[in-house]
Amino acid sequence: MSSLTYDLTLAGLSVGSAAALTGIGLIVTYRATGVLNFAHGAIAMVCAYALRQCVVEWDWPLWAGAAVTLMLLAPGLGVVLERFVFRPLSVLGGDPAQTLVASIGVFVLLVGGAALLWGQGARDDAPELVSSDPWGQLAVVLVLAAGVGAVIRWTRFGRELRAVVDDRHLAVLGGIDADRVAAAGWAFGAFTAGLTGVLLAPYVRLDPYGLPLLVMEVVAVAVAARMRNLPVAVLVALAIGVGQSQLTRLHPSGWAEQLLQALGANLFVVALLLAALALPRIGTRDALPRTASARVPTPPGAWIVAVVLFLLPLGFAGSDLHTSVQVPALGVVLLSLVVVTGRGGQISLGQAAYAGLGALFTALLAAGRFPGLPQLPELPALALAVLLVAPLGLLTGWPAITAAAWPWRWRRSRWAWG
Repeated sequence: MSSLTYDLTLAGLSVGSAAALTGIGLIVTYRATGVLNFAHGAIAMVCAYALRQCVVEWDWPLWAGAAVTLMLLAPGLGVVLERFVFRPLSVLGGDPAQTLVASIGVFVLLVGGAALLWGQGARDDAPELVSSDPWGQLAVVLVLAAGVGAVIRWTRFGRELRAVVDDRHLAVLGGIDADRVAAAGWAFGAFTAGLTGVLLAPYVRLDPYGLPLLVMEVVAVAVAARMRNLPVAVLVALAIGVGQSQLTRLHPSGWAEQLLQALGANLFVVALLLAALALPRIGTRDALPRTASARVPTPPGAWIVAVVLFLLPLGFAGSDLHTSVQVPALGVVLLSLVVVTGRGGQISLGQAAYAGLGALFTALLAAGRFPGLPQLPELPALALAVLLVAPLGLLTGWPAITAAAWPWRWRRSRWAWG
């Protein structure tokens, strides 16, 4: 039993070390630029593919491929993103919604480019940069975290970084080159993303889709560290990794087994939800009172055009009908984003998941396979599926609602007390 515990702990430390690297990169990028970089996982994937291209396809020595990938490609990619994507947004005002959407756009662009360049198939011959022994990976994480912490705390660049994060405009007035600081933050964040990718690639499925999503699952590490505390990020990552590994030794029966499997496979996501509920004051320092925005009336002709474009695909026939019928469905999904983001002021990354659940529930109801309910015709099944998905949307959206409402309740209570 003790040997099993030790082996599972080592396996968990390996997963936790990769998660800690992701957390460090996300925190450094956020502290330098104020951007939560959702393209972090895509950068990790591109660097993993680049190292494989150099070593496997071009027969470079491992050290040369690693040097080019981690010291040139990854930081260069971060600098390019800062210069041509995120710096123009910061000049325009730095709206968090715009920067978040831009990072998602970069994610999609990198994933699509990797699929086009290297194909969609999984690779199992990625070179191994560090030994599979988790102590080597843990040593890399600890040295990196200690070095970053020392730079931030005791160097001039660290003081400039803290000044830019506290008040970018005031730092510029004080003679600090905020663009240089932001570029350095992006370069280091991209370096840690590349390091995460090349460390994970030999042990997971290397494809354009799996690795980016796997890396982004561990955003809970950065959130739990309140986007600034590196030691907390490392400890949380290692704890979740070990806990996820130890859960595999439990084998309950019945429905508890499926629940345990889902919990173990998504432990980082569960931690993200708990962190969002337990740490609602993240970002309140930058929160501003909401003001009523002027609404521009929609021209009547726009509604006519929208209805025509929505119904036009349904007039196709033959082989085009199957593809064109997806247009109204995607229009409904995008409309839901307008409701959540445009009206609610929050950005949702899970709308496609709700759409998938609606399709799944509709199919199960129409086939008579939904637990406790009889077989239904297609249209009643669709209507009932919508009603079944709605509570799930409320349940999964509750952490965001709570985190958004807490600062305003706190301000009102402070004003009430004078």
